[in-house]
Amino acid sequence: MSQKNNLVRPVIAQILPALNNGGVERGTIETAKAIRDVGWKSVVISSGGILESHLSRTGAKHYKLPVDQKNPLSWTFTKNKLRKILRDENVDIVHVRSRVPAWIGLPVAKSLTIPTVATIHGKFEAANLFKRLYNKKMLTADEIIAISQFTKSVIESQFPKSIENLSLNVIHRGVDITMFNPLNVTQQRIINEADRIGLPDDLSVVMLPARPTSWKGHVILLQALARLKHLDIACVLLGAGDTNSGYSEMLEKKSVELGLGAHVRIATSTRDMPAALMLADVVAMPSIRPEPFGRVAIEAHAMGRPVVAFDHGGARETISAGKTGWLAAPNDVDSLAQALETALSLSQSDRDKLSTLAQSAVKRRFSIKKMTTSTLAVYKNLLLKKGFSPLVLGK
Repeated sequence: MSQKNNLVRPVIAQILPALNNGGVERGTIETAKAIRDVGWKSVVISSGGILESHLSRTGAKHYKLPVDQKNPLSWTFTKNKLRKILRDENVDIVHVRSRVPAWIGLPVAKSLTIPTVATIHGKFEAANLFKRLYNKKMLTADEIIAISQFTKSVIESQFPKSIENLSLNVIHRGVDITMFNPLNVTQQRIINEADRIGLPDDLSVVMLPARPTSWKGHVILLQALARLKHLDIACVLLGAGDTNSGYSEMLEKKSVELGLGAHVRIATSTRDMPAALMLADVVAMPSIRPEPFGRVAIEAHAMGRPVVAFDHGGARETISAGKTGWLAAPNDVDSLAQALETALSLSQSDRDKLSTLAQSAVKRRFSIKKMTTSTLAVYKNLLLKKGFSPLVLGK
């Protein structure tokens, strides 16, 4: 065993395309903080982005490299720069969080005999051979992390011959249960969010927080709500107003066609998601394609809100049907409408019971602490194999 491994703290390098808003980015920052908290050194390599300041608060060292560039002709330059960083920082583990970083980072790490980890977040189904080969690069890491059992099943179905040679771990995404806690959200924050959205008073609120893309199910939600005109409902499509592509105009037109125009609010994304979720009586996640995980569901549950989603993908793992939410038949408008009506008709005592169950489930299964502890356990196993002392690793 080397002297370095006995005396020097481990160095973990995470590589991701950019540091903008998203689950990959948040998971990277949360893991960087956990690395710091156990006394190790954290290095992050990305092309930069709006969350750089958040990363800097974790104490991680950030290097800017064009690891988001999909043009293979640029990779040689980036690989050479990356090799120097990994050597200079004495990196002990390289963790790639996307496919381009895998193509760039995994060969460099292996050439330096550095153990590797790859987290697969989704988009792993491939319709052609080229895409399959592109995806498969991530499976060359020493340890693979899938963010859900559903994602694991996709990997297994896409690459059945590779499974027996893989070390495949399921580590769900986590939610910050301090930030997403109803007791920590002031009434003023809720009022500010209601005013920003222009939410009418005295209506039940169905909220769909999602970026403006058709597969998130905005239209099918509107169609389902059109079946419930006997109920006083306001529909908030949070984030659907983020683009100038004409998507929000299409949703406005569809709302009018369905007779819902006055009850639909197409809003831009919020900087205060906990306060926004406090406005919702029901949170909808009607993605017409299976979500690899669906972070919205666990954030809503942490705030004690019932979730209605389609019965596919990661929703099956985050929603306990009939206890913390409802799972409708996939892409079935009538089934979705029935689930929404059931959720909206809950008595206050049943709503309180659901809220308690949902919050308990998140704390037990989907906290950031659970996610980062599980991730660090993967790192520790690799570091032990590399020769680090259990005393240094806190085992």
